[in-house]
Amino acid sequence: MQTEPTSPGSTTAPGPVSAADRAARRAVTVFPVLVLAAGAVGLATPGTFGGWKESVPYLLGVVMFCMGLTMTPTDFQGVARRPWAVALGLVAHYVIMPGLGWLIAHALDLSPQLAAGVILVGCAPSGTASNVVTYLARGDVALSVSVATVSTVLAPLVTPPLTLLLAGAYLPVDAGSMVTDILKTVLLPVLGGLAVRLFLGRYVDRVLGALPWLSAVTIAVIVAVVVAGSAAAIKSAAALVLVAVVLHNGLGLALGYGAGKLARLGPPASRAMAFEVGMQNSGLAASLATAHFSPLAALPAAVFSVWHNVSGAVVAAWMAHRARRAERVG
Repeated sequence: MQTEPTSPGSTTAPGPVSAADRAARRAVTVFPVLVLAAGAVGLATPGTFGGWKESVPYLLGVVMFCMGLTMTPTDFQGVARRPWAVALGLVAHYVIMPGLGWLIAHALDLSPQLAAGVILVGCAPSGTASNVVTYLARGDVALSVSVATVSTVLAPLVTPPLTLLLAGAYLPVDAGSMVTDILKTVLLPVLGGLAVRLFLGRYVDRVLGALPWLSAVTIAVIVAVVVAGSAAAIKSAAALVLVAVVLHNGLGLALGYGAGKLARLGPPASRAMAFEVGMQNSGLAASLATAHFSPLAALPAAVFSVWHNVSGAVVAAWMAHRARRAERVG
């Protein structure tokens, strides 16, 4: 979950590995286990998190501030260097995943709460873990960082109207209030982190290795709160939600890669596209679902948070293996 461990830097393929890189790779590997454990705690002792619902937006703000701390002006320069590729990534992300969410909700005949939750996950911006997973897959990390950055900046303008359009038939959607929430919990913390990095960069560099872990732990707490809030309904809905999430993420990865191939961006950029489309800011989706719908509507985001990191790591390992084999053959 732009929830997740932070970016490893803007390189196309793995080179010298810094301490921050190693921390990000370890965090993205351990993250699914940590989140799964947090979900189990929330399910087993829901009363422990009974009064924590109001803290979810603030916890997400911490994650987004950490993301801002990892950004540099170079990330934005990448957009200017390849506007076509970044624009394609944004369109693919905000068309494929919302559309898939709507189709899956209909195909599985989900309840209004779960349907709205799945659609909201699809309407969220890219997850920051996508940058790390692209790095592990020997993909185009510069493109990945650019798409993730711009999709996050545009989220206040794109996520609420898309959610209203696609989920409005299931539940009432207050798009105006959602815009305000995204500004407060996503854009402002990201800009604040970026400003701190610009003016206090030498101090931030000293703690970059700790940021992925802080993000991972914070997201784990969010998942525990979300699961605790819907603990009573999870036993009956968990299997159906898992099917929806696996389909959503898997099809997103495949179609994202296909979009890159169709546009002839090349193998590294196509690998980046797969993760920028298929991996979502499920932390934001969980926060918005909890605030605007219900804890049950946030359940798909909590499950997505675990699953897309597991699937991302597996697909990245497979892609990296294929890339190395192609290099040897070539």
